[in-house]
Order: sequence, then C-alpha cells, then structure tokens
Amino acid sequence: MEDTLKIAVCDDEKNIRSYLALLIRKQDIECSITEYASADAYLADGREHDLVFLDIEMRGFGTAMDGMGLARHIRGMDTCRQPVIIFVTGYEKYVYDAFDVGAFQYLVKPVDEQKFAEVFSRAAGQILSEAEQGRKKLVIRYAGGRKAIPLNDIYYMESQNHNIVLFLKNGKLEYYGKIGDLEEELSGQFYRIHRGYLINLFHVEGYNKTEVRMTNGDKLLLSRYKYDGFVQAYMDYISEESQ
Repeated sequence: MEDTLKIAVCDDEKNIRSYLALLIRKQDIECSITEYASADAYLADGREHDLVFLDIEMRGFGTAMDGMGLARHIRGMDTCRQPVIIFVTGYEKYVYDAFDVGAFQYLVKPVDEQKFAEVFSRAAGQILSEAEQGRKKLVIRYAGGRKAIPLNDIYYMESQNHNIVLFLKNGKLEYYGKIGDLEEELSGQFYRIHRGYLINLFHVEGYNKTEVRMTNGDKLLLSRYKYDGFVQAYMDYISEESQ
C-alpha cells in the first residue's frame, strides 16, 4: 500500500454515499475514494481497497447479496491483504453479525461526525502501521549472498542445531544463524516463547497456558517460564498497533 489510502464507500443510497465521502475528505489524510451502489458494482470493479465503508442492509440490483454477504465474500477472497471493514447500519441489531466477519467497527445511521472522525482515525492508523511493518525486512546471508525477507512474511523461526528455519507465507527457508541474535534484533515484533521458537506477534491467532496458535495453523509449545513475559509482550504489541 502507498501512503494514499484507497477507500470504498458501499451504500445503495446516493445521499449516504455522498455524506460519507464528505466526512472522509474532512479527515487529515491523503486518500482516494470510490463509491459503489451495490455488491455487484464493487465486485465487478475488481480493485483492492485498504478501507471499506459498507452498508449492512445494502441491496444489489438483481442479486440477493446484501452488505453482509459482500463482507463474507471479501473475507473469503484469496488476496494478498484484506481491507479494514467498517459497517454503516441503521439497526444496532446487526452489530454482533458485523464482528463475525472481522469488522473493525460499526457506525449507526445517522452517522455522527465526531464518532466518524474517531473511528476513521483508528482505522487509518492501523492500516498505515501495518503498511509500515510490511516494509520492514530481515536481511540474512543466504546462498552466498544476502536475502531480504519482509518481517510480516515470517510466521515464526525455529532453531535447529546451528541453523534457523524460517516458516514463511511461501514455505520454509533454512540458513546458518543464532536465534539469540535474532531475538535481540527483532525485539518488539518477535518474542521467544521457548528456547527453540521465536514467533512473530503479528501472526498470533490465540494462546493458552501451554501453546501459541499462529495464523498459519501451527501450534507451538509455550514454555511455562515464558508465559507471563509473552502475554505482556503480546499485549504491549497489540496496544501499540492499535494507537
């Protein structure tokens, strides 16, 4: 993502689309806005967005897909990154459904300008922070040269004898290295949950007293001596990311 936010406003009411676009333009951030009157129009356009304002009750023309259906479709798409979704609704009864599809937040019509500014600021901050993290790289010696790997492409690292195995989005990579050196270099986004594992906090899906679940489905042993430190590091990380 560039520093210009790509924003979609999806609502079947033109006046609502215009009002939301007006509120967006009032925010102190560079952005491009595309308006859609239906789920069909959004899907037909085919472009990716960083942020989507989506009317839950939006109906398409000649289609049964409403706003919630579009959100589920977006979440099921195989894209390199998913947009932040903010639902706009006239009925608070849909709130719980909104979080089922990983909505960032919801706004109730008529949309309050101050509330909009607060939600937009937090969403934009998260998007820009993730983009900045995505630009950070780990540089390693590999195959007689140097290789740069985006940090967010790394789920976790495992120490095996005198080598490091990187578990990546596109497979595995093994090279000579010391996990202790990486622990120090990557402090803040990575945490050593066991003497053999250094995990990327960005990819933590959940945890309990004995293991950490990563977003790639792997479950890793969490040392009982590391539990308190891990929880603190993870809370600090997500707190910083949400600012």
